[in-house]
Order: sequence, then C-alpha cells, then structure tokens
Amino acid sequence: MLLLIQYTLIFASVLILVALGGMFSERSGIINLGLEGIMVFGAMAGAMVMVLLPDNTPKIVVIVLTMLAAAAAGMITSLFIAVAAINFKADQTLVGTAVNMIGVAGATVIVKAFNTNRSNGTDFSPKLDYVKGQEAFSFHIGDLRLNWFIVVAIVLLVVATVYFYKTKSALRLRACGEHPQAADSVGINVYKMRYLGVLISGFLGGLGGIIYISAATSTWHFDYGVAGAGFLALAVMIFGQWKPERIAWSAVIFALFKALSSVYMGIDFLKALPISGTVYNMLPYIVSLIVLAFTSKNSRAPKAEGIPYDKGAR
Repeated sequence: MLLLIQYTLIFASVLILVALGGMFSERSGIINLGLEGIMVFGAMAGAMVMVLLPDNTPKIVVIVLTMLAAAAAGMITSLFIAVAAINFKADQTLVGTAVNMIGVAGATVIVKAFNTNRSNGTDFSPKLDYVKGQEAFSFHIGDLRLNWFIVVAIVLLVVATVYFYKTKSALRLRACGEHPQAADSVGINVYKMRYLGVLISGFLGGLGGIIYISAATSTWHFDYGVAGAGFLALAVMIFGQWKPERIAWSAVIFALFKALSSVYMGIDFLKALPISGTVYNMLPYIVSLIVLAFTSKNSRAPKAEGIPYDKGAR
C-alpha cells in the first residue's frame, strides 16, 4: 500500500505540473497538444545534466541544475509552438502533433549522438543511465520513499493558483483566451500574453518530464519517451475545467489509476484477481476516455482557444 501511495503522489505531481502548463497556454488562447513532446525534451535535457555531473556533486546542485535544464528545454520547445501558432497562425492542433512526433524522433537522434560522442564512437544506444542523479532526488518519511520534485510540484501549484486568481497579469492572460479583440481594445498586448502562456506551459511541461523519469520509472534510464503522460495531462486539464484547484484533485484521481498499472503486482488482492497485467497498463487511458466522454459536453473551454488572433477582426 505504501508503494501505491508513493507512486500516486509522484504521478500526481507530474500530471499537476503538465496540466497546469496546458491550462495557462489554453487560457491565453493557444491549444497546446505538444505537451508530450515538451516533456520528452525536458526529460532528455535533465537526464543529460545528471549524466554529465560528477559523482561528488552536492544533491542540491544536482536538483537545481537538473530542474533548470529541463525547464529551459521545455520553454525552447514551446517556442516552436508559439511562433507557429501566434506569428504564422498555423493550425494549432497540427503544430502540437508535430512537436509530439519530433519529440520522440529528435530525442532518439540527440541521445544517440550524445552517447556516441562520449564513448568515442562505441555506444550508439538511445538510452541515458542516470542512477546517481535519481538517488539525489529521494528522501524518506518513515517507510515511504518520496522525491524532492513532489515538494517542488506542491509549491508550484500554490504559486500557480495565487498567480491565476490574484494577479493582473493572469487576468489579462485569461482575457486573451476569452475575447482577444476586447483585450486589445483596452491596451493589452495579445501576442505578448499568448507567448507568456505558451512559455509557462513549456516551463512546467519540462519540469513534468524530468519528474517522470527521475521518480516514476524503475528502469533508471531515459529512453526517449514518457509513456503518454502528456496526453493524460491533457485529460486532467479538461476534466479540471482549466482551473488550478480542480486540476489538482483531478490529477490525484488519474494518478491513482496510473500508479495501479505500475504497482499492482505488489498488492496481494489485485495480484490474485484473474486480470491480465495489460489491462492494468491500459486502465489510466481507458479511464481518461470514459471521463472525457461523459464530461466533455459540459466543459467550458476558453472561447477563443485555437483561434488565431486577427488584430483587424471585431
């Protein structure tokens, strides 16, 4: 049971951060379907930093540098979405899909080149081992093994909630996602606010990626994927109605099912059931489909999301 709690908290922290990122992007008017790709590049950058850091590096330095690398990679990736969707008015669904496809392919090529360079041409593996980095992130509360990134996720959730409800900047950002022409008429720079929303999504998505590989996997290596966590975060965002507090508890529900798929073999009564392990692995995605099927009709998405801003339109 402790293992189930541990993995639920870890997966919830991933889903909260990434879903919050998607929320800020869509609240500004930009649909960000590229969260999966952003997570992949964030995870890759963080794993590279962990591999390159010396073994005697202090834990706090490992955590900070890894976070900075993951967040920076996520923001750079999100810039491609921002430029294409805001400046070139490209179809936002296609842009996000392209980023997801590039994420897996790009990470494979970059990691292979990274390994080949470090091994003088003897290692062509698309995986990065980061055992020493993963050990730096762990701490224990009794028998419960947790990760410092869970604390970071809780802090950022509080910060995001305060920012979302209590600041003028967030009010302007939300106005750009509801009625950008009206926002522009009172002097709000719609392009600037939409860039801000997408960059926040990149920042949080990159952090979500490094949390996923540093705490939610048992293989202790990055192999160019995050197993659909970005798509689950989109479901959490929609189920959470684009609101931070609802996203938080929605993430815990989805994380519970995701955790079950990882630890069911360690729970006696689940192991005794005549259910294939494949069913448990499919469970979080099946639940997301069912939930969205019943709640999507009542969802209140920002009115202007997905619509390129035309300054001349009224």
